[in-house]
Amino acid sequence: MARDDYAEFVPSDRKAPAEPWVGDVPDDEEIEISLYLKPSGGAGARRSRVQIAAERQAAYQGDIARIVAFAGEAGLAVVAVQAERRVVKLKGDAKTVQRIFRTRLGRYQGGGQVFRGRAGMLSLPADLIPIVEAVLGLDTRPAAAARLVYPDRDAVAGTSFLPNQVAGFYDVPGDVTGAGECIALIELGGGFNAADTEAAFAAMGLTAPEVIAVAVDGGGNKPAPDDGADGEVALDIQVAGGVAPGAKIAVYFTSNTDAGFVDAISTAVHDAVNKPSVMSISWGSPEADYSAQSLAALTSALQDAASLGISVFVAAGDNLATDGIADGKAHVDFPASSPWAIGCGGTFIVVESGKITRESVWNRGSSGTGGGISDVYPVPDFQGSAGLPVSYNGGRQGRGVPDVACLADPNSGYEIVVSGARQVVGGTSAAAPFWAGLTALINQKAGAGAGFFLPKLYAAAGLTRDVTEGNNKPSGSAIGYDAGAGWDACTGLGVPEGGALIAALGSAAAADAAVA
Repeated sequence: MARDDYAEFVPSDRKAPAEPWVGDVPDDEEIEISLYLKPSGGAGARRSRVQIAAERQAAYQGDIARIVAFAGEAGLAVVAVQAERRVVKLKGDAKTVQRIFRTRLGRYQGGGQVFRGRAGMLSLPADLIPIVEAVLGLDTRPAAAARLVYPDRDAVAGTSFLPNQVAGFYDVPGDVTGAGECIALIELGGGFNAADTEAAFAAMGLTAPEVIAVAVDGGGNKPAPDDGADGEVALDIQVAGGVAPGAKIAVYFTSNTDAGFVDAISTAVHDAVNKPSVMSISWGSPEADYSAQSLAALTSALQDAASLGISVFVAAGDNLATDGIADGKAHVDFPASSPWAIGCGGTFIVVESGKITRESVWNRGSSGTGGGISDVYPVPDFQGSAGLPVSYNGGRQGRGVPDVACLADPNSGYEIVVSGARQVVGGTSAAAPFWAGLTALINQKAGAGAGFFLPKLYAAAGLTRDVTEGNNKPSGSAIGYDAGAGWDACTGLGVPEGGALIAALGSAAAADAAVA
């Protein structure tokens, strides 16, 4: 029976895609929807996956029943219910989905693909709006881009390094390998070849780690050299593993959509089989590109990670302080700007006799580290005393990005193997897995997860080395921020002092585990 108590679901509001419209979506096209329920409460005390699953089975039983009843009335099939992730998966044909959510879906073409898009708000029964956080999956426009950059044509030959060499530059000790830990990598496309992994680790003089692929929402390990995503996957695996060669690496492959992005992170966070203790995300887009519901659902998934003691590192972007938007304003990349992510910026290094002799902000004029002040999130407590500048956009105070940094400039980049060939790459895509590998070492040393350690890092001294040279302003522009003493919107607190960082955060994690 049709319901007449519908209301607009305001967080779902979206602009129409910028790409050309090429036709309506066929009535019989099958659509899968991820309907996320609103979280209750904050991150709270750290709990296990078993505890959270039990808590949420009880807490969300009534809400899930209401969603299932709604689906039955609407003619939608219930594909899956996962209370621990707060998600109900629904499926229906396009004609039914458009009628139920009161929207029109179109086909759009751009970037070598055809995708579904929509404009405006979805609608829901009014009694469901207070319990729903997001309705994802109707719109399949690309959600994020890989934060991977190749060297300039005029880059000086020989200024590239193997990932484990870079670990040595940052004083990462060799007495821990990450054994017993699992690093989750989130990938919105591409794939890897075992032969590339073997060759890359042989070049580093290391045994290749165990690398497994986890399929989410129809994704999978699908190498496709022409789309560029394979380079991102290879970089993530080889950098994380180069720093922590003893860790297991679980690669969560999904579609490059808002539903896929949230589902992959949520799946990894609640994965009771692989049990990752660290996560690296090298994909993102400007905050302004996301709907409110996508921002909320992604941030809730990252907050879940914090509750489970999982450290999540996210690339801060490769398009300087504008994040690639030409509107005269500064923008930060998301999910690096989430208050539950550890944002990772990038530097350029000069090495002599095996040591870094100069380190500055990565800025090549048209590419370079992202960073700035969020237009969405307020200043989190852990940054309250960090001396954040006000936003370039009119003096607003907000969450500062990034938190930390390390080598990212491709002109002093990382040597990796992709499709059987050696390549040199960079981008803040490298900084996130580097810090993830470093944290796997911390976790092994502690015998416990360091978790969301930013409050400890911001309160400590001597665990990072300040980078004070450079800025993230595009060439010929005043938009952006300068590096300087203390936290700055280019490299955050600075680059790792590996031995000191592992010792201090490892001791803190062990102490926390002892009293838990």
